[in-house]
Amino acid sequence: MPETARLDAAAAAGGMDAIREFAGPLPVIVIAELLGVPAADREKFKRWSDAMVLFIDGTLRDAGLMETARAAQALEAYFREFIHARRKDPRDDLTSGLIAAQERDAALSEIELVGTAILLLGAGHETTTNLIGNGLLALLSHPSKRARLRHEPGLARNAVEELLRYDSPVQLTSRIPRRDVTLRGHRIPVGIEVNLVLGAANRDPLQFPDADRLDLARLDNRHVAFGHGPHFCLGAPLARLEALVAFSRLVERFPSLSAASEEVSWRPGLVRRGLTALPVRF
Repeated sequence: MPETARLDAAAAAGGMDAIREFAGPLPVIVIAELLGVPAADREKFKRWSDAMVLFIDGTLRDAGLMETARAAQALEAYFREFIHARRKDPRDDLTSGLIAAQERDAALSEIELVGTAILLLGAGHETTTNLIGNGLLALLSHPSKRARLRHEPGLARNAVEELLRYDSPVQLTSRIPRRDVTLRGHRIPVGIEVNLVLGAANRDPLQFPDADRLDLARLDNRHVAFGHGPHFCLGAPLARLEALVAFSRLVERFPSLSAASEEVSWRPGLVRRGLTALPVRF
């Protein structure tokens, strides 16, 4: 299990940067294995993907946009070659499954197949890294909650939902209505893009009693961290599973887990919310 080896190394060192050494590598290892990408390609795989996802935050300028474009071209070329190889030699992986669906049902065009693989890569690790990092920071900031989670492991699934709500890894999304909509007295015309602040919705006091309080046992936790409706996050079950394993392993393995610094540094941007680093000690 990838998380076990990383925690073994961190235990020997007495601490780690939980983002760089744990929350960052773990999801990309998982999604790469699912797609069938060789372990030797994971580093460049992640480098290209990290450059691409910066685009959605709207903070890039000329040099950054060029870097993102180069990363997108490199990823497209990689997956075109990888898909070509998998057509000749199918394996037990998600990429081979997508190819089989395309050939059997004409479900995807070639460009859609490549685009889907790239989307699964980007969405399959960046947001999960932020979920684990933000959630761990919340647990570090609430020692009594962290202790409860350690002593009540059955609470872990509920805790993941509350950590998703409390500090959502994606703060903003958008929708374009296909017909005129009136919402609480406000008219939204057809075709007008509407920005939806998921982080604010997840702290809505009309939906969540005592919304600013972290409550790992919160019931009826209908957050929108994964979106809603037909655009609900495809990878939600995988993200939940990875977070469940990560939080459970961390609090079980390191009962004296604490932050090694009071300073917190966040990545810039309006859409994604995640830490650049989170030093911890055991």
